Amino acid sequence: MGKAGTSGTERTPRGVDVLRDPVLNRGTAFTEAERDALGLRGLLPPHVHTQAEQAERFLVTFRKLTDPLDKFVALNALHDRNEDLFFQILVDHIDEMQPIVYTPIVGLACQKFGQVFQRPRGMFVSIKDRGNIANVLRNWPYQAGIIVVTDGERILGLGDLGAHGMGIPVGKLSLYTACAGIHPTQCLPVTLDVGCNNDAVRNDPFYVGLRQKRVTGAEYDAFIEEFVNAAQEVFPGVVIQWEDFANHNAFRLLENYRDRVSSFNDDIQGTAAVALAGIFSALRVTGAKLTDQRVLFLGAGEAATGIADLVVSAMVAQGMSRDEALLTCWLVDSQGLVVKSRQKLAHHKLTYAHDHQPVTDFLTAIRTLKPTAIIGVAAVGGTFTREVLEEMAKLNERPIVFALSNPTSQAECTAEEAYRWTGGRALFACGSPFDPVQINGQTFVPRQGNNSYIFPGIGLGAIASKAKMITDDMFMKAAHTLAHLVTESDLAQGSLYPALPRIREVSAQIAVATAGAAHAGKYAGRQKPVDLLADIEAQMFDPRH
Repeated sequence: MGKAGTSGTERTPRGVDVLRDPVLNRGTAFTEAERDALGLRGLLPPHVHTQAEQAERFLVTFRKLTDPLDKFVALNALHDRNEDLFFQILVDHIDEMQPIVYTPIVGLACQKFGQVFQRPRGMFVSIKDRGNIANVLRNWPYQAGIIVVTDGERILGLGDLGAHGMGIPVGKLSLYTACAGIHPTQCLPVTLDVGCNNDAVRNDPFYVGLRQKRVTGAEYDAFIEEFVNAAQEVFPGVVIQWEDFANHNAFRLLENYRDRVSSFNDDIQGTAAVALAGIFSALRVTGAKLTDQRVLFLGAGEAATGIADLVVSAMVAQGMSRDEALLTCWLVDSQGLVVKSRQKLAHHKLTYAHDHQPVTDFLTAIRTLKPTAIIGVAAVGGTFTREVLEEMAKLNERPIVFALSNPTSQAECTAEEAYRWTGGRALFACGSPFDPVQINGQTFVPRQGNNSYIFPGIGLGAIASKAKMITDDMFMKAAHTLAHLVTESDLAQGSLYPALPRIREVSAQIAVATAGAAHAGKYAGRQKPVDLLADIEAQMFDPRH
């Protein structure tokens, strides 16, 4: 792919320039003919190793590492020198590698970002670039198809990490490639650096960002507007995924841009789709109807309201009135149950502020409302206590328990706790990985309700169809598609999601659903192919070939 804004007449890289470019470098896998053609003769040891042999060599060393951060650094270094090899290892060992390149270890990597920084990846666009953002973006050497952008204010459950939040877009885009086959040159991680309000981060001697307080208000909004316009100018039709923005900006930015450009917020919409898919899977076990569920959320931010919105839409699609559906979803925040009489409620909570007496704690809310499902998205570790789980088991034969916060330190409960304190009856999903659990002679295999089941396929489908917008209907269809791909054997062992090694199949099917919705809604930017699945699979990058 040519450099954005150039004529495409640059000379073909040769020699050490090839070996220094991670997109081009294949290490000792270059054939004899390639070594002659590219001027590599003598720059590499004489024996030609296959890429599979290189992968085996890397894994031998990698698996000797015991510290998760050391493993992250090793994978990051490989990413920086040989992308084909890096992505082959991710694709072939996704169960082992995803927790390192993304949650939960990426959270630790962001906290230590300045210490483990090796070489820049992606683009850092700062408030000091106001008026010149398009020219800054033109420094990117490829034609981007998808941008994951953060301002670092709300990284996972860790808070404001400023420019050190760059680990999240980088990790997420690695999964776009590994899980959905979007070519790495189409993937652009961006950090918008407007400052950082976390004194400990900002005063860290290794901090890589601007050492100032955050810019807010009109200046912030103008900066975002210029970035969006510049991105569309330099990379026409590029998909923008908003990532880890604080609540006060996340909802606003999504609403401002969702109908103007092809964009979405994974924290709101992707989380909603993967959670709804988990509920659909759980209901296959219980045989109950979605419209008979009552869902209580621990948390009232982007994830909680995003999930609630999609659950309500799904209930309405199954014949329930919207007013009735809204009353099935309740929120608990740091002050207790969100009720209508509460003063100064944030705008995004108002829809789920129902008429009810105040309730100050989560356990009492469970006893009062008698939910069939509890969903934890507050990033407060250990809040699904033994009392909470035992109460859910008293109220429900098969309680639905989703502890979705990450990283692991923020998980509401472990898989062991969920199964043990419900007598093995919980229908459990988690936001961080947990090992299988044995209870009463049965082995349960918990699976992450990880957004990586959803966002890579959404991105692939949007790119493949050249979608002019990304709609809620796409996420609804993605949830149904994901739940449909869960097998009976998955459900029998307590798994509410497909096995992660099937992720490229999952992503392709979700891309078909996404592209199909774009064509049906007449906001696709290209003619619908005869065979959508074949068209999408033909566009998927495979690092092994």
